[in-house]
Amino acid sequence: WSHKVSVGNPYLKEFGDKYSNNVYVVPTVVNTETIHGSLQIQDTDKPAIGWTGSFSTLMYLDLVLPALQKLQEEVDFTFYVIADKDPALPLRNYKFIPWNKETETDDLLQFHVGLMPLTDDEITRGKCGFKAIQYMALGMPAIVSPVGVNTEIVSEGQDGFICNDINEWKARIRLLLLDTPLRKKMGIAARKKIEARYSVKAVEALFLSMFE
Repeated sequence: WSHKVSVGNPYLKEFGDKYSNNVYVVPTVVNTETIHGSLQIQDTDKPAIGWTGSFSTLMYLDLVLPALQKLQEEVDFTFYVIADKDPALPLRNYKFIPWNKETETDDLLQFHVGLMPLTDDEITRGKCGFKAIQYMALGMPAIVSPVGVNTEIVSEGQDGFICNDINEWKARIRLLLLDTPLRKKMGIAARKKIEARYSVKAVEALFLSMFE
């Protein structure tokens, strides 16, 4: 019955194609000129790692918690969680920030690398990578699981890392904590990608074409 159908990624398009011949992939975007207009300064001796999400996705942090615990025995860093519920993670240096629309960007800028761990199932394959897009828009490398659209948003070794197991998570987080020039280089590349492919400006024409 729909004139046109808008979906956020190819996985959802595959489903939509069963019912419509006019399904368009319009990716999740951020406004890089206003809300996500700031760029993280990566020149620091104490970079922080972080994650943001809702209480319903806190369970995915269990995938990286062992790596974070081991790393905090080797490297001095703080792990931030921005959410609507505090998971009270058993970490040596841990800070929880209640999610607040008005301060979200400033809160995200408390950390220098963003994580997006996921299990692989029907629900996660349908996700549109908003966490990674937010991190990258602010000039942070994103470290993600190879699930769904994540592997399109993040280019391995260029603007982030794609991790398959706990050992890779530990190694990649450790590398970005200790290598400031790499973190800075990846952060700049991440920002450029979001501006080119996942910003309001980049997708404006495609979005407006939905109403033709």
